[in-house]
Amino acid sequence: MHRPSLPMLDHRDKPVIWTVSVSRLFDLLRDITLEYDDLATIEPINLGFDDAVRHIRERMAVERCDAVIAAGSNGAYLKGRLSVPVIIAKASGYDVMQALARARRISPQIGVVTYQDAMPELAEFASTFGFRIFQRSYATEEDARAQINELKAAGVKAIVGAGLVTDLAEEAGLAGVFVYSATSIRRAFDDALELARLTQLESNRSRRAPVGEAQRARHGLHDLRGESGAMEALRQSVILFGKSPATVLIQGETGTGKELVAQAIHRESPRSLGANRPFVAINCGAIAESLLESELFGHEDGAFTGARRGGHAGLFEAANHGTLFLDEIGEMPLLLQTRLLRVLEEREVVRVGGTRPIAIQVRVISATHCDLEQRVREGRFRADLFYRLAVLRLQLPALRERAGDIIGLMEWSLKNALAALGARPQPNLQAQLLACAPLLRRYGWPGNVRELRNLAERLALFLAAEPLQALTPAFLLAVAPELSAEAGADAGLPPAPALPAASVPARAESAAEVLARFGGRRDAAAHYLGISRTTLWRRLRAS
Repeated sequence: MHRPSLPMLDHRDKPVIWTVSVSRLFDLLRDITLEYDDLATIEPINLGFDDAVRHIRERMAVERCDAVIAAGSNGAYLKGRLSVPVIIAKASGYDVMQALARARRISPQIGVVTYQDAMPELAEFASTFGFRIFQRSYATEEDARAQINELKAAGVKAIVGAGLVTDLAEEAGLAGVFVYSATSIRRAFDDALELARLTQLESNRSRRAPVGEAQRARHGLHDLRGESGAMEALRQSVILFGKSPATVLIQGETGTGKELVAQAIHRESPRSLGANRPFVAINCGAIAESLLESELFGHEDGAFTGARRGGHAGLFEAANHGTLFLDEIGEMPLLLQTRLLRVLEEREVVRVGGTRPIAIQVRVISATHCDLEQRVREGRFRADLFYRLAVLRLQLPALRERAGDIIGLMEWSLKNALAALGARPQPNLQAQLLACAPLLRRYGWPGNVRELRNLAERLALFLAAEPLQALTPAFLLAVAPELSAEAGADAGLPPAPALPAASVPARAESAAEVLARFGGRRDAAAHYLGISRTTLWRRLRAS
């Protein structure tokens, strides 16, 4: 993957990550490291188990390390023996299927050897696709060797597993099929970078007042713009829900303004009055699972590897007497769903590694872009938690469902974007936008209001550079070709003029390239792409 070059940073500003591996995983980690050189100082350590532990402990006495990346049994061994956080690379379901497909080309009988736990879902996969899969798990290297020899005696000729397993398989004269993909390793690097970012945020948070600007709701009812019936009904619901302390579940597509609505409900609530009660938000889909628990519930000193000395309060405590907004609640792991349900029922939180319950008074507003009821039916989301979160429910309308609001929203967004650039809108801006109305209203707006706002910023940049340029349909298409040539043809519009070559990128940048260009700052990269940080997270995981 090509990453554009960045200005050189002081090495002290970058996270320091060590990758620990042996066998063929070492080569894969080394190759992926090249993609992250501009975002972190990364050093490979070609050791395992006790040798790796001794090496890292000695260096940690005099050197800084923010995170260690390892995998499989080696990663599990390190995790309980080091004071530095250990991110364990995990093979995805797709990785396993790809490895099985490669193994099937070698032998009709396949062995899958995993560390500690087997994969029960493989039985259904084998039945569906006619694979003969023999599963084994192991705890030690000798145990793994014994399992492989047993599979060999049973006639298995191909073994799927991590580095240790594939090495032992080949030592036994069998074909070893490595289960990890480059995508899985990139995910581990992303998690390590996210951990470093959150550590820095936690450090900053400890130095500021308990309720800072980032913990106050900045948006209110007046920010829910639009004159359509759907928006009027939404505003009435916000006012009504603000009077109740009950939980609220907000559902809507990406970019429909779920957090904005949550802030408006908080602002309409007695919880936001008087002492300027906190509004604390967390995106459950943008934080690594290993970090989410301590972020929500806090942790005691020494609760886990890498825990902050003295412990720290979680977001439930930070939001006490206010509102906690759980964005992308559908991405929360099942284990944490159980803990969240208990907090909601008992109105008290116990920090990770602690025993003392801490009483809290927090209103929870959650949001999701997915169908939570479907996830309940699939067993991916607890039914009891769903009903506890969804006492009050709001479904936000997509922008395409309120096409009558599009011109007004574009005018308001464009004026704000021009003002930010120190430029004034043309006196007949509204008339120009009305001439573009067929084009704007026929577009599907998959990114909803967020996409519209980002398009307004793009238009403002060109209009500020050329103050006499009229906002015509043809010019709009030239700046925003995604509005489609078909819509322009249907509206009888002239062909779009070509913009100067310097204004048009040669090709679309990938999400990873944009993230690298912004120095790993996900908020800036997401804003540039016109998507949410959660959508950016999903695109990075899929790349």
